[in-house]
Amino acid sequence: MSKNYIFSSESVGEGHPDKVCDTISDAILDACLAQDKYSRVACETYAKSNIVVVGGEITTKAKLNHNQTVREAIREIGYVNDDDVFHADKVFITNVITTQSADIAQGVDARSAEGKKTAEQGAGDQGLMFGFACDETPELMPAPIMFAHRLGRELTRIRKSGKVKWLRPDAKSQVSVKYENGKPVRIVNVVVSTQHSADVKHKEIENFIIKEIVRKVLPAEMLDKKTECLINPTGNFVVGGPQGDTGLTGRKIIVDSYGGMGRHGGGAFSGKDPSKVDRSAAYMGRYVAKNIVAAGLATRAEIQFAYAIGHPDPVSICVDTFGTGVVSDEAIENAVKEVFSFKPAAIIKQLNLLRPIYGKTTNYGHFGKNDPEITWEKTDKAAALKRAAK
Repeated sequence: MSKNYIFSSESVGEGHPDKVCDTISDAILDACLAQDKYSRVACETYAKSNIVVVGGEITTKAKLNHNQTVREAIREIGYVNDDDVFHADKVFITNVITTQSADIAQGVDARSAEGKKTAEQGAGDQGLMFGFACDETPELMPAPIMFAHRLGRELTRIRKSGKVKWLRPDAKSQVSVKYENGKPVRIVNVVVSTQHSADVKHKEIENFIIKEIVRKVLPAEMLDKKTECLINPTGNFVVGGPQGDTGLTGRKIIVDSYGGMGRHGGGAFSGKDPSKVDRSAAYMGRYVAKNIVAAGLATRAEIQFAYAIGHPDPVSICVDTFGTGVVSDEAIENAVKEVFSFKPAAIIKQLNLLRPIYGKTTNYGHFGKNDPEITWEKTDKAAALKRAAK
């Protein structure tokens, strides 16, 4: 890619149909882990109109009221208005959850089995995961996705405060950033679409979003007279959420990760317990990449690793600093292997993942959050990495 370019990333609000489904799936996961930290959960949710279908494979000692968990998740999002077709108290819920396949469990469990090459806990599936970090923001995340998340968070905060009565749960944001010599210098375009009640005029929505959200949460030094703001560009957004569009768990994986700036292995996060490397290893990748940048070893870093189902060690590890490393990528890769363990059981232990923390990850990105419970955002291994890379 040229050093001078425009890069765009999007975020979506809690009431977006796909995020509704992610939220429900993670709520069920947390409910399981709260009672049984060894729960095996692969929960998928589908939502359309006034129907929610919850399916997947769950093996747990937890005693759950799935319907209650679903309704509480929808209520917390904000689908409680009298004119909502998709309403927390009125949706019809279908439960098609079964237990985890014994064949998969055999591969994941820390026990020997015929045909399994080790008695260690193995990966829950084959697959490849990426972690990414860069020095563009204090969170060591790409600027476009962090700016888009800021817009969404503030829109939700105001809506849930009740101060603006016409705001409704479904929303999307998008920010386009101009890069010069590989560094973000200005915001070229901002797009915000928010669902609203039928009694508000478009001009009021546009003025409010620009004045109270765009101008207040985005860096003033990156906004100028040429910055274009497109607010509800269709002109009307009354019908939203699962009434307007179908929702499905795991369809916003680029929103969940790096906004397209870093690569993605393809596996979704929400609804999966940490024995699933789609989730836990992606968190580990972020942890490693962030520590590489925090250590000053590079200004941009990406790590990829891959697994075979049932096998404890990754089949490959690859570090790429895009030419920004102060030492060779090979030296950083060797340091990473010395400091970190990528075995699934070790990842779970290092990041303390057997806890009901996943509702905190669902919305506005799984990465870049300042929360002590989100352990993969710590930079506590930066010093050790720096020593090992010499």
